[in-house]
Amino acid sequence: MSDALDLLCIAPHRDDAELTCGGTLIKAVDQGKRVGILDLTQGEMGTRGSAALRAAEADAGQRVMGVQVRENLGLPDAGVRNDDETRALLVQVLRRLRPRVVIAPALRGRHPDHRRTTELARDACFLSGLARYAPGDHPAFRPFKLLHTIAYREDHVKPTFVVDITAQFARKLEAIRCYASQFDGTTQAGEVYPNGEPLYDIVRHHAAHYGSLLRVQYGEPFYTDETMHVDDVTTLGVSTF
Repeated sequence: MSDALDLLCIAPHRDDAELTCGGTLIKAVDQGKRVGILDLTQGEMGTRGSAALRAAEADAGQRVMGVQVRENLGLPDAGVRNDDETRALLVQVLRRLRPRVVIAPALRGRHPDHRRTTELARDACFLSGLARYAPGDHPAFRPFKLLHTIAYREDHVKPTFVVDITAQFARKLEAIRCYASQFDGTTQAGEVYPNGEPLYDIVRHHAAHYGSLLRVQYGEPFYTDETMHVDDVTTLGVSTF
């Protein structure tokens, strides 16, 4: 059995994976896929909690989701950079984990780390396939597909597709609740803009909205630069009427 990952989420902060694509990660695990999360920072700049507490919360989130791999790159919180040194660090991880599909943040983001993580992930995925770039212990490797989460970011792009996470939503919310230091009693976090409701309710309402686009209860949206390939139009889902 190969140790290569089927799916890797590259997240700027501990909790971003759970918030933006936790249901999709859980669904992949349910389908027997090898799934991983790479948190880039330890959260030491967060207003609430501490890096050590957030590490414990991330461990709890991993157990709830069942993902096989969760690592931390140890980049400075609020200081993620897309420079050559950082790209080389990420390239080594990509070559070691060999994910077929990578999930990165949205193309736009409220937090500078989110925007820079998107650029960093795209550049590192490409450079990872160049054998002469940052040679190390593992051969060159390039992921097949790069996806962007766009949950809570409807202001700039329509989803390319939405994943039905109805069966996984309760576990997604349970994983988010592992970050009590960040979310209990709050009305916003990361890309989740406040509307006066508790954050957990906002997460549910957003997932319900995206699910309604599929005529299901809960969904998570994604964007890709590429046009999606369809072989048989008679098998397309989601009724027009």
